[in-house]
Amino acid sequence: MKNLFRLSVGVLGFVSVAVQYWLVTHGEAGSLYPTSTVHFFSFFTILTNLLAAAAMLAPVLAPGSRLAEFLDRPPVRTAIVGYIVIVGTVYWALLSGIDKATGLHLYLEYVLHYIIPPLFVLDWLLFVPKGDLPLRLGIDSLAYPAAYLGWTLVHGYFAGWYPYPFIDVTKLGYPRMLLNSVGLVLAFLAIELLLVAIGRFLEPHQRHLAS
Repeated sequence: MKNLFRLSVGVLGFVSVAVQYWLVTHGEAGSLYPTSTVHFFSFFTILTNLLAAAAMLAPVLAPGSRLAEFLDRPPVRTAIVGYIVIVGTVYWALLSGIDKATGLHLYLEYVLHYIIPPLFVLDWLLFVPKGDLPLRLGIDSLAYPAAYLGWTLVHGYFAGWYPYPFIDVTKLGYPRMLLNSVGLVLAFLAIELLLVAIGRFLEPHQRHLAS
């Protein structure tokens, strides 16, 4: 059951990103978004959904590989849960009202923001051991969003383009952008620490049910 679930969710994630890429670079959605491949893969949503899909597929398709073993580690999967939860939450709270996508492109937006995140959370709840999650996970998990922010600022400085309005330096200026970024970092930290607490609470009950 676990492998079938992960295979289905992983394929859904990869196919959704692939079709989204085709629409943006070749289809009607190209009029709404930059057509550059670099631009497309500069969206946190795209990168995180690819990461989540890889975490689903690697343990199934390449068990025993270094990648599969890394992505199957409970702290790593828990960190990815936090990232994908942010993807859905930020879209719902800040972006859905300004999203001009229609048709298939809008459907894929919903898949990447509203379907993949809860499915990945469900995988974490059902299949991931959570009792030994370290508190330092909150800090360790910030490496990925910090690297993303660094890339976004460097790329944005030279390209004059930013993937999200709340980090658009050209419109907000650096002080407001940095304030928004601090808010997002704190949100990441809070979610990861909450996941650690939930994991430690649920693990004894899961062991009891399994025994």
